[in-house]
Amino acid sequence: MDQVKSSSTVTHINDQGSRHLSQEAIEKLIQQSQEAKQHAYCPYSKFRVGAALLTMDNTVFRGCNVENACYNLGVCAERNAISKAVSEGYRSFKAIAIASDLKDQFISPCGGCRQFIREFGLNCDVYLSKPDGSHRKMTVDELLPVSFGPEELDMKKVFSSP
Repeated sequence: MDQVKSSSTVTHINDQGSRHLSQEAIEKLIQQSQEAKQHAYCPYSKFRVGAALLTMDNTVFRGCNVENACYNLGVCAERNAISKAVSEGYRSFKAIAIASDLKDQFISPCGGCRQFIREFGLNCDVYLSKPDGSHRKMTVDELLPVSFGPEELDMKKVFSSP
């Protein structure tokens, strides 16, 4: 039987409250994503990913990838963190940091995760990181240009008559 280890998956980062994060807050968010990566369940790909999502009130939700023998049922770290936050009532986010074990390349979210992040707006900063803590800041719009979001569902449409 697996041992259950108690760990807090929700933390807070002290920051000024503005959309622009201090260097210290960015470093803490990246550290949280690296810690989340430690819990990844990836027996098939052996590719660990962690994510740390920062809400507007500076709450951090962590997530890791969780694979499944039926490959398409796996859940990415980014979607895991966002789903945790949404399940607790959050809908607006300042930033998300993503971590992996890639030494020479910044980890980037997959296409599905880019769309999942975009669902909650274009204003969330995305920090792609390496294990040494170095990072690259990108916007959702840079990661997913000419994107489709909830706003398009409210736009005027042309309907055909039967």
